[in-house]
Amino acid sequence: MDVVDAGKSITGTPTNYDRFKELKAFDESKSGVKGLVDAGITHVPRIFLRPPEDLAAGNSVSGEPAQTQFKIPVIDLKDISSGDRSEMVAGVRRAAETVGFFQVVNHGIPTKVLEEMVSAARGFHELPQEVKAEYYTRERMKKVKYGSNFDLYKSRYANWRDTLFCVMDPEPLDPQELPPICRNETMEYSRQLRVLGKHLFQLLSEALGLNHDHLEGMDCTKGHLILSHYYPACPEPELTMGTTRHSDPDFLTILLQDHIGGLQVLCQDEWVDVPPVPGALVVNIGDLLQLISNEKFKSVEHRVLANHRGPRISVACFLTPHLYPTTRVYGPIKELLSQNNPPVYRETSLQDFIAYYDNKGLDGKSALDHFKLLQ
Repeated sequence: MDVVDAGKSITGTPTNYDRFKELKAFDESKSGVKGLVDAGITHVPRIFLRPPEDLAAGNSVSGEPAQTQFKIPVIDLKDISSGDRSEMVAGVRRAAETVGFFQVVNHGIPTKVLEEMVSAARGFHELPQEVKAEYYTRERMKKVKYGSNFDLYKSRYANWRDTLFCVMDPEPLDPQELPPICRNETMEYSRQLRVLGKHLFQLLSEALGLNHDHLEGMDCTKGHLILSHYYPACPEPELTMGTTRHSDPDFLTILLQDHIGGLQVLCQDEWVDVPPVPGALVVNIGDLLQLISNEKFKSVEHRVLANHRGPRISVACFLTPHLYPTTRVYGPIKELLSQNNPPVYRETSLQDFIAYYDNKGLDGKSALDHFKLLQ
């Protein structure tokens, strides 16, 4: 079944709806959400529809202007390599302990590199379908892969998003594995992210009251993934989501987003916009950093709205060794524990954590609950 047929069958009015069949048709088209849009659909296919109970619950905290006056903190990293960093550390601490999100400016990555990365990501997703299809796979260990919805067969509804997924470290990626249209830009952006990631982990280490190199010594900076997301314009954005509410399965995420917006973070039971700030990068605490900080730092749920406008481009960098084979296990940092602050989580390997997260999918529930100790 090609993309046009898949769109027709999904958007029709089936009397005997076979969800798995529709998912399989969408998957095997290797065309992603963009393929459906290119086929001219005017209604959101059934596999993408949010269930009624989800729409009802979501309306209480979404779709309406937020009542809270909270704004995502913006932290200036201009003097990170010299001078007094105490103000920076204090800002990072406040953000990490409360909302789990902040934006950074003067982070050292040239605007030209950011713009070229966004342009290259868009360029890949707008390649002819037959070219992108060469990279389409659900093979778990593949370092470079294009796809739509990693949890397609597990989620209650599919998200309005396609992704190019690239594992850049700890084993250096052969540039030839990357699509030529975004090869140089991805390699350069990756090089710049290594430097920024190291700086951020130093600030986070100090914010925990530890030596500046403590988190680096735990291999938190050892690897990273780059996920280039493409959110096509949606004919009925209120019926689906760009990305379902979730938290990230890493230590730290650095997000480059374009001007369209749509990213929201859950704060004080309300969805708060994370507005695009020219030249800024969004940083958020991941599940693994909440685990090793024994809940001092918060990995907060966030989501991306579907939109009539589009495409929306974002490039997420997940700082984690991911599936790199290692015997290291992660649990609450011993220096942070005391009689009054006992461990909240049990130890886990990265592989076990990622396996649980991936098998669970984006179901709106935190993977961290599975790793909590009985109190």
